[in-house]
Amino acid sequence: MKFTIITLFPEAIKPYLDSSMLFKAQKNHLVEFNLVNLRDYGLGPHKSVDDTPYGGGDGMLLRPEPVFAAIEEVKSKDPNAETILPTPVGTTWHQSLTRQFAKQVEDKHYVILCPHYEGYDERILTLIDHKISLGNFVLTGGELPALCIVDSITRLIPGVLGGETSAAIESFSDGDNLEYPQYTKPADFRGMKVPDILLSGHHENIAKWRAEHSGKKAE
Repeated sequence: MKFTIITLFPEAIKPYLDSSMLFKAQKNHLVEFNLVNLRDYGLGPHKSVDDTPYGGGDGMLLRPEPVFAAIEEVKSKDPNAETILPTPVGTTWHQSLTRQFAKQVEDKHYVILCPHYEGYDERILTLIDHKISLGNFVLTGGELPALCIVDSITRLIPGVLGGETSAAIESFSDGDNLEYPQYTKPADFRGMKVPDILLSGHHENIAKWRAEHSGKKAE
């Protein structure tokens, strides 16, 4: 699977992509990340990418010219690449949708545009295949949503997490389910003890306990 992230701040994204499981996924040739600096497509001597909105109002909007140029160059090399825009008007991102995006990973290429400033020229939406929202809140840019999208998809690629069932029995793996509580050593930490059933070695009873305690949110 391949991701191309178009951003004004590639230096903010690269450290995360080169860490932990995402680094492992790259090292094992399971995923490829490319960063495109939108400023490279800016206009004039100052490489401008934004301007004031028609009709007045505060803030600046991303101009269409740099965005069109950046996306069209990527698509010229891979016409089948699908574009994603993090935006409040998009479909809410959830685990079942993540699984849909993670399917058919071979030759799959997602291009994520990170908006910034007050927003973007509406005509940019003509380039977008998938509008995605992380929820009813606003961030200063699209870099964090882009990383959330990339991370949540990449971890579902076979071989990334390691364990065969790592992604199959976690929270939201089946609708709105929540994963059962989990514990590790020590068995007694500051008086907080691991439930006896988990120390029993009785796999049938442990499975029953886990099923009974799945879906319970902490108060």
